[in-house]
Amino acid sequence: MRPWLAGAALLWSAALPGAALAQGSLAEAAERTRQAWRDHEPQAIVGHSASVVLQIPGADPSSPVDPAQAVELLRRYLRAAVERAVTVSAVREVEPGRGYAELQRRYVVAGTTDVRRETLFLGFRKTGAVWLLTELRSAP
Repeated sequence: MRPWLAGAALLWSAALPGAALAQGSLAEAAERTRQAWRDHEPQAIVGHSASVVLQIPGADPSSPVDPAQAVELLRRYLRAAVERAVTVSAVREVEPGRGYAELQRRYVVAGTTDVRRETLFLGFRKTGAVWLLTELRSAP
């Protein structure tokens, strides 16, 4: 295959729905989640997970929720925030097929100037070649 054609195919595949599933490493999954959080895209945060445990204000942390409910809870949580910075501070595979990442978030509530900080703990499970988000917990 010609190099330019291979590059075009790669760019095209990245634009297709579900392309986020092409991630190979836990670090790539954490980075995609960071970008989705920064851009306030709850669907991209949850991805294709079967269920997610959310521990954020406004969500019952006692049981996993289905993707549609997780998307709505995240949408409501992110609605009033304006992101100033979201960075990946840690990524670790704790056992084969299970890992976590930490995001450091700085944001302001819309209409205010006080910068707030939050740490987001992300739990991932590897399914085939894909890392799926299974837990999201916030801490001030």
